This record gives sequence, structure tokens and C-alpha cells, in this order.
Amino acid sequence: MGAEPQTALALVTLPYGLEQKMEDHLGQLMAGALDVLNSEGTTLVGGHTSEGSELALGFAVNGLAHPDALLKKSGLRPGQTLILTKALGTGALFAADMRRKAKGRWIEAALASMRRSNRAAAACLRDHGATAMTDVTGFGLLGHLLEMVNASSVDVTLDLDYVPLLPGALDVMQRGIFSSLQPQNVRLRRAVRNHETANVHPRYAALFDPQTAGGLLAGVPPDRAPACVQQLRALGCADAAAVGQVTSRRNASEPVSIRG
Repeated sequence: MGAEPQTALALVTLPYGLEQKMEDHLGQLMAGALDVLNSEGTTLVGGHTSEGSELALGFAVNGLAHPDALLKKSGLRPGQTLILTKALGTGALFAADMRRKAKGRWIEAALASMRRSNRAAAACLRDHGATAMTDVTGFGLLGHLLEMVNASSVDVTLDLDYVPLLPGALDVMQRGIFSSLQPQNVRLRRAVRNHETANVHPRYAALFDPQTAGGLLAGVPPDRAPACVQQLRALGCADAAAVGQVTSRRNASEPVSIRG
């Protein structure tokens, strides 16, 4: 949304175990966290640690932003180009990894994508006239796009041929391997106007794939989109692509059309 992070509080749950082992886990978690937070100019000021059955790590982050400068989901305008900054597929790839059906280079590529900060991409999109932006995470590309579409009262056309996928993602999805959250996201297909013809496209399932540390989705003026994508790639977002167009509202119940 354009805010600058300032401070963070860590929320950690450590699995039950020997005290020395728990301390070691906590030290590794905080070392990794500090490495990322410091690189983003954010100070870790405290937090809370507890014990539980599963490892968990989260942060409450405080930041500053001018109210008039925030990029919200409700700012899409007809005629804009939709730009996605990272490739999709983390959900399916890690589901395959848990079944030992993913290649090592696929997981390394996914981890590299997840570790890449969205800070530079957000600034680039803003510099090229973005009026609406969101991150793509657990609801998948379609779910987060629908949040923007409904908040902005517009329709969109997605170009499936241009939606970027991580290495191996298409392979594992075509073998029927998906995240456990995929079925929940697939229910959003009701918002796709031409679902019955679009679902035969090999990349269609990727629209519902839940992302971890996914990229940004934004609407920018069409005349600035090519330069924006070019600069995003120069900044390290090698998979950045223009993936669709924003159109005027025609059908509130089925606002998404698929092309490809």
C-alpha cells in the first residue's frame, strides 16, 4: 500500500523439546528475521515466545504512510494494464515437495522467489502510475484480483498465456498435485464468465494456487506498462509480466474473463 515499515514485534511458537534445542531454534529464527528486517530498515523491538505442538513465526509490523498516498485495492480504472511481479506456483510445488515429487532446482527457484523483497517492485509500480495494488498470497491470483475488482467496481480480462509460472509448477499441477488450500480457492471460479471454456487451458489451475511470499498485482496506465515491466525485470523481478486489462463493469457476479 506504500507504507514504510518502521518496527516489528516477533510472535514465536516453539515445539516442545529440550531447552537447549529450543534456544537453538529460537536463535536461528531470530538471526534470519534480523537479517531481513535490517535490510528493510525495520527495527525488531520485542515480541512474545510460547511453546506449542508446531513451530510458528509471525510479526506485527508498524509503519508510516501519508493517507493520501496509500495504494488501495479500490483504485483500478478501466483501460489500465494489470501487472504481476512474481511467478505463481509455490503452493503446488511445496505440495509436490512434501510427496517427494519435486525436483530440487524447482524448490530452489521457488525459495529464491519467496525471499525476494517486494520493496523495489512496489516503488517501481508507483513510479509508473499505479493507482491500485495488492499482494498475491493465500487466496491465489484470482482471489486477490477479485478483491480489487469488487472494490473498484470494474471487470477484467486475464491473459492466461502471459501469467508467469515458477519452474516445475505446470508439471506438478498437470500431474494433479495441488496445495491443500486449492479446493477452497477453486470455489471462486463462479466469478469467471467463461469458466467452462477457460478451464481447459493448462495454466488455468494456477489462478487458484495459494502463494507464500508472492508478488504484487497492480493496475498501471497502458502506455506506461511496457516500460514498467522492463524496469521490474531490471530490478530482479525476472518473471514480471502484463497479465490482463481492466474494463468497465458489465457483470458484477462474473467480472472476470479469461483469454488465452
